[in-house]
Amino acid sequence: MTAYSTPDYSIILPTYKEKDNLPLITFLIEKFMHPYKYEIIIVDDNSPDGTLDVAKRIQKVYGENKIILKPREGKLGLGTAYVHGLKFARGNFIVIMDADLSHHPSAIPKMIEKQKEMNADYVSGTRYRNGGGVSGWTMFRKLTSKVANFLAQTMLAPDISDLTGSFRLYRKEVLSKMLEYDLPKGYAFQMAIAVRAQKMGYKSAEVPIEFVDRIYGESSLGAEEITRYIGQLVQLFFSV
Repeated sequence: MTAYSTPDYSIILPTYKEKDNLPLITFLIEKFMHPYKYEIIIVDDNSPDGTLDVAKRIQKVYGENKIILKPREGKLGLGTAYVHGLKFARGNFIVIMDADLSHHPSAIPKMIEKQKEMNADYVSGTRYRNGGGVSGWTMFRKLTSKVANFLAQTMLAPDISDLTGSFRLYRKEVLSKMLEYDLPKGYAFQMAIAVRAQKMGYKSAEVPIEFVDRIYGESSLGAEEITRYIGQLVQLFFSV
C-alpha cells in the first residue's frame, strides 16, 4: 500500500456493532480510493460485539497512517461521532458515510470528480435523482424514507433532492464552520448541515447512488428515532 504523510481525503466511519461489515467496507474503500491520498477515521462507540478489536486488526494490515482509530466510551450519537472524527482529520475534504455497506465506496471517486468539476463546497449522494435508488428495503422502510424526505423538502425547501441522505463529501472548512452551530445529534444531523450550508450560500452538487440495505446487523432506525427526527425537523424549520 502506498505510504504518504498527509492525505487529501478523510473518510469518517462511525461504528456500533459493525464487526462483520468493517473488514469489507475497508477493503472496498481501498479498492476504489487507491489512486487517491486518503485516510479512514473509525469512531467506534464501545461496540459490545468486538468491532474495535476488528478495527485494530485492520489497522495492522493497512497501517496506522491509513487507519486512524478514535474510539469513544459509549454510544453518544451519530452527529457527535462525526464531530469527534473531524478533530483528527488531516484531509482537506471530509467524506462521511455509513459503515454498514449501505453506501458503496465506488461512489466516492464520483463525488470527488463532481466536486472538482463544479468546484462544489459539498457533494451529496442522492437516491432520488438521476438514476439513484434503493435496494433491499421493505415497503415500510421505503415509505418512511420518502415521507421523511418529502417533509424535509416541503418544510425546508432546499435545492437538494435527498436531504435525509447521509453519504456526503465536504470541504473541511465548510463542515467545520457548520459544526460551530447547535445541530441535532441523530439522523437529522446531516440534514441540518445541508440546510444551513445552503442558507449560507455554499455551493452544492449531487451524484446518484444506489442505497443498499445493510448485509449484517440490524438498522437502528426505530419509532424513537423517527419521533426525534420529526421534532428536529420542526426545530430546523423555525431556526434556520
